Amino acid sequence: MTTIAPQVGAGRREWMALAVLALPLLLVSMDVSVLYFAVPAITAELHASAAQQLWIFDIYGFVLAGLLITMGAVADRLGAKRVLLIGAACFSATSLAAAYAGSAGALIAARAVLGIAGATLMPSTLAMVRTMFHHERERARAVAVWTAVMTGGIGLGPVLGGFLLDHFWWGSVFLVNLPAMALLLLVGPVLLPATPARRGVPFDVTSVVMSLAAVLPTVYGVKEWAAHGLAVRWPLLIGAGLVVGALFVRRQLTHRHPLLPPGLLRNRRYTAAVAANAVATFAIVGNAVFMTAYLQLVLGKSALEAALWALAPTVLVGAAAPTATALAGRLGARRVATGGLLVGAGGFLILTRAGTDSLWLVLAGAAVLAVGMVSVMAVAGERLLGALEPEQAGVGSAVSEAATELGGALGIAVLGSLGAAAYRVSAGSGLPAGVLGTAARESLPGALAAARELPAPVAEAVVAAARSAYVHGLHVAATGGLVLLVVTAVLGWLATRRSMSRPGAS
Repeated sequence: MTTIAPQVGAGRREWMALAVLALPLLLVSMDVSVLYFAVPAITAELHASAAQQLWIFDIYGFVLAGLLITMGAVADRLGAKRVLLIGAACFSATSLAAAYAGSAGALIAARAVLGIAGATLMPSTLAMVRTMFHHERERARAVAVWTAVMTGGIGLGPVLGGFLLDHFWWGSVFLVNLPAMALLLLVGPVLLPATPARRGVPFDVTSVVMSLAAVLPTVYGVKEWAAHGLAVRWPLLIGAGLVVGALFVRRQLTHRHPLLPPGLLRNRRYTAAVAANAVATFAIVGNAVFMTAYLQLVLGKSALEAALWALAPTVLVGAAAPTATALAGRLGARRVATGGLLVGAGGFLILTRAGTDSLWLVLAGAAVLAVGMVSVMAVAGERLLGALEPEQAGVGSAVSEAATELGGALGIAVLGSLGAAAYRVSAGSGLPAGVLGTAARESLPGALAAARELPAPVAEAVVAAARSAYVHGLHVAATGGLVLLVVTAVLGWLATRRSMSRPGAS
């Protein structure tokens, strides 16, 4: 095990390094959502088929999720700094290739390579934070910054994409990565400190394959469930991924040179933090889908207007993360994490009161939810890093990131399915009889499309009934999210009463 230098307080150099690390993190998180507005332009330019459109958007997230654990282990063996800089160089070159892709297939391939590079960047940045900040209070502040940047990037992606597409061609959404990555490559070798490396430790290729076989089918199955409903093949795919995941965990506990240190799997502090991050992402991402559709389809905002309004609640995120970590130092992480879950539940409660013209109420609910969940993520992130040895920080943070990806996918699938089912029930009884046999009763977009083919009085009735049905679906989904957060808060409080009952307990 690598010996770490005596712990000293972070100075200006470390905080400047954190600012530099925030750049790749911001870009990687934005790349998940930056194509929201670009897909139509890409489709027109590259003549992408419907299947290619889906893969252009989804392949990045699939590859990123599948390789996070592997790349985290690579970072631990080669050193997080080295892997970070290699990943940044690869991300830059591939962004350039994606911007000038001449076909849909070439763009899909470039997005896949971007996912590989992104998988090196996310765990490496968090491992660097673990290396640079040894004192718990300073590390908590650094993790708060990391959390705020990551969540802010996801919200900023659609806005930046919309702005660039209004002024430039679609390739600009990839070229925007280059200046920040160039800065990292220029100053990173000098500013970033050396990181521990477990050189000479054998790399278990079987575990790599098993981690891919566990994560990819699970994430893909959940995403397809969200997109197409709960057909038989999706639970089978998810089940297969979970079975392989269980076998992967068993191998890590028994293998001589595991990919994931078995001590982490037995560490209650670590596993609780991973679970908290997954639940928080479930709530944030699941609600974001409803909020975007509500702004566009219920209130009639344009795509860019909706993205700008949706960005408004994230303004509070910047204050929530550092406030939560500061409170955790005084009150204890257990109390703050539980409080964050209950605050988030309050956000869902506000959303259950929304109507068909409730812009400010929906924004308020989303803001309260974001404050609660980001508080949970900030506290969980600090405790997660505190539970890791520096030479385990790469793979340890990668597991958390993979759980976060799965949590987001589950949020879309579970809350989306609840909302869709409630919409169908409400639309079935609320829509005029003449349109019950159309797509209007399946989804709000279907109802709006059907209304365009109907006489004005009937169309108005269809639109009003469909929007009301969608809001009913929002209420049901928000109630489901509320119940999940309250149950998680209670179970988390009981499960961690020994390890998190004292302020600053480790």
